[in-house]
Formats: sequence, structure tokens, C-alpha cells
Amino acid sequence: MSVRTYNPSVRVGNWNEDIALEEDILKDFLHKKDSGELLVQKTHNLLQTILKPLPLPASQDGILRFGDKVCLLHVPTRTLISAYMSSYAAQEATCLQPSSPVASALSLEPCTRNMFVVNRYGAQGNVGDSVKYGEKVTLATLPDGVGGGLFIHSETKTFMKCSKHSRQQEVLLVDDLSYDVAWKFMCFDPNERLETEGEPVMVNKKLFINHCKTNQHLSVQTEFSHKTPFGCEYEVTANTKLNPHKAEELCNHFVVVMGNPAEVADTFQEYKN
Repeated sequence: MSVRTYNPSVRVGNWNEDIALEEDILKDFLHKKDSGELLVQKTHNLLQTILKPLPLPASQDGILRFGDKVCLLHVPTRTLISAYMSSYAAQEATCLQPSSPVASALSLEPCTRNMFVVNRYGAQGNVGDSVKYGEKVTLATLPDGVGGGLFIHSETKTFMKCSKHSRQQEVLLVDDLSYDVAWKFMCFDPNERLETEGEPVMVNKKLFINHCKTNQHLSVQTEFSHKTPFGCEYEVTANTKLNPHKAEELCNHFVVVMGNPAEVADTFQEYKN
């Protein structure tokens, strides 16, 4: 077998063919670069599209309604629940893909990766109806563009299926409308939880987001952070953590935000050091 032992500029062997081959490779590379077909360009374009700022409408009466676009703010850390993909997965993708992980990101600017649509689970409901405490809902990424219309999903942890770092109940995005994607909002005050069952959910107020199938609250694991294509972010799981007084810990404290997430986060002075 012929092995090139010299640079093509050295006139040895099939030097003319080697030069022509390198020129063809360079021309092919430049053509793909000009047309935006390089994998690095595709990945960059998708990740930048996911980060494109989007308007988050404010609620007119302070009540959460089906069809509303919201952000899920973890108040103690001032982070938003956000979807992401690895750089490798983004090479061939044109939108968020099923099994995409979910993290809690420091950026408070609404965009495709951190905006979700609240819909009724199961029965068909009218868009615009108020969401009630205890009512089963789905939290889906934006249905158009790169959002993909995927649902926030969780299921009982097993030895083989759990979160990567904390080994808690995993939370990710799927395209299958099963009972694993059903969630409900619960009143923040445990003394008023029974009385508020069936009452409208108020936006920009503290509450708990409970997974219907496993009865575990959405949680941000501040002890476990990891690198994503968008920076260092906290791991998100479904895990109810109680203090000695049987009250939920800070990791479970959330706010359903409509409007400006940064302004809403500033209103909770009790979490500031």
C-alpha cells in the first residue's frame, strides 16, 4: 500500500493528484462554510435561536389561564427552569428533541428554552379558562419554531433511571402525552392548602409544582451544578424535601411568572442575603 511520506509540494510519487485532492477538500469546505452547512455553524445557529429573547405577556387580572406562556422561577436562587441540548445533539437537530434535559439557569431573560405553555391534562378545555389549584396540567415548551412542543416529564426513580448527579427523580422533556407529564399547582401555605383547592392559581405568587403520579415537588438541587452549552446551571429533579417541621424546603419554592421575571424575583426580599 502506498503511503505518503512527503508533503505534496515535494515532487515525489502522485504529487499532482495529492495537490488536486487537497484543493477539492478546501473547495468543499469553503462551499459548506458559505452555505452554513458546517456542523459547528448548525449547532451555533440552533443554540443562538433558543436564546433569542421573546416577549412574556403579563396577566391582566393576576390569574393563571390555560394557554398562557409562563416562566418557572425558582425564587431562592433567582433561576428559571430551562431546557437545553448538548452540543453534540444540536449538530443535526432543528428544534428541541425528546429526552432533552432540564436545568435551572441564571439568565432571567425570557426565551425559547425557558418559556412554557400551561395546558389542561386529559380533557379538552377552553383556552382562557382559569387554572385551579389541584387541577392536572401539562407544562410544554413552545409549540412553534425550535420549541418542539415537548412536555416536562418525570417518573419514579430506579437504579438505572435517575438524575445524573443527585440520583433523585429525573426531570426531562418528552413528546409522549402520558400521565408522567401531569403536574398540579399547590398552595404555598400548608394551612390554606385544603381551602384553596379548586381556587384559581395566582401568577407571580409562591407555590409548589407537584408531579401527580409520584407526588413529588419540582426541585432545584443547588448542591449539584453542571456545565451546559449555556454555562454552569443547577440540576432539576422531582423531589419533595421537608424540614423538621414538615414544611417544604427552599429547593421546592417556585413562582409561575408572567411579565418580567427579574422584576418578580426582586419582590421576594425574604430570600436575599
